[in-house]
Amino acid sequence: MNILMLSSTFPYPPTRGGTQVRTFNLLKYLSQRHAITLVTQYESDVTETEISRLKDCVDQLVVFERPRDSEVAAGILKKIQRFNTFLQKGTPPSVLNRYSVEMQEWVSSFVRARKFDVITCEHSVNEIYIQEHFIKQLKTVVNIHSSVYGTCRNQLATGISENALRDKINLPLLRRYEKRYCSKFSDIVVTTEEDKIQLQAFSPSSKITVIPNGVDLVSFPNRITDPGGNCLVFIGAMDNLANIDAVCFFSNQVLPEIQKIYPNTTFDIVGSRPAPEVLALQHQPGINVTGKVPSIVEYLHRATVCVVPMRTGFGIKNKTLEAMAAGVPVVASDRGLEGLAVDGNNILLRALRANEPAEYITAISQLFNNPQLRFELSYNARQLVETEFTWDIAGKRYEQVCIGDYSNG
Repeated sequence: MNILMLSSTFPYPPTRGGTQVRTFNLLKYLSQRHAITLVTQYESDVTETEISRLKDCVDQLVVFERPRDSEVAAGILKKIQRFNTFLQKGTPPSVLNRYSVEMQEWVSSFVRARKFDVITCEHSVNEIYIQEHFIKQLKTVVNIHSSVYGTCRNQLATGISENALRDKINLPLLRRYEKRYCSKFSDIVVTTEEDKIQLQAFSPSSKITVIPNGVDLVSFPNRITDPGGNCLVFIGAMDNLANIDAVCFFSNQVLPEIQKIYPNTTFDIVGSRPAPEVLALQHQPGINVTGKVPSIVEYLHRATVCVVPMRTGFGIKNKTLEAMAAGVPVVASDRGLEGLAVDGNNILLRALRANEPAEYITAISQLFNNPQLRFELSYNARQLVETEFTWDIAGKRYEQVCIGDYSNG
């Protein structure tokens, strides 16, 4: 089968962020049995070596330069123009500022030539390249990493929106946008049941399949020994709003209280492109902001506990799955554990749940004090990942959607 995959985010290396991880691992699986053409965009930080290595993973790689926001384009006039387009046509500025006319022309011409059996959008931002008549010519699939409407609504509800007034205005527009673009696709893929429910309400007749994220078990091996101690770790791209909020909340409201009980407690914030407010946290006792590191798993393996104190952001978190795969006990919020069965009736305990500062203090103290509990969580979580959350499992289900076979998924 000939599959055209669209990704405005360059998906290599697959350690850049959650979008790249999911896109790369799904295309890697599909490429084993199908001819994959990947159309993507690159930015200034993408190297020729990375382009060459990604090219080796697919049958054809087509790369366009991502449109640049010059100082003029980023000015108030351009923003007003984009918002007017949002009002009139329903396409958000965050989608428009990635849009490439050249990429659109390439996609449209190859669809007209009937070169492909399936076209997939890896992240909803790529829906802009799908014209309404495409669905009559080939299977159209959108792989929605998280609902934009749901994310905006959640950020407003939790009070972490960067611009609350803007987002209150945008919210009904995002609802209209998500409902409209869903109609262009023969199949919709989401990462959690929560997103499925949200999108099914927008588009009741759509075929929606839940395919969670996975973990590369070779890249995140189970650790051999428990290091003990009082070392906490958080992993994630540190220019991401949800991650910035998570580490600031934890560093300011939880960590100082933990350090009153366990003075030697350290907190490693591991991830590329740390924002200024994240860099400022390293002035606090015990906090280490690493920036990009050669090996995330090394930091996981030497941590006593991995914390995932997310207060916003939808979908299954790669950071949670990766910590579980590495054998590190996890303390996480409801958002950090979304889509994962980790506690409750007739469920093995696989992580400790916390949302308020006092709950984090209690859960982390339990793990610092109890090696047996750490072992129990590590073992159970690793088993969960091995049986339900590998990229082979996710890739097989994605393949079934692409070829129209739902019998096993």
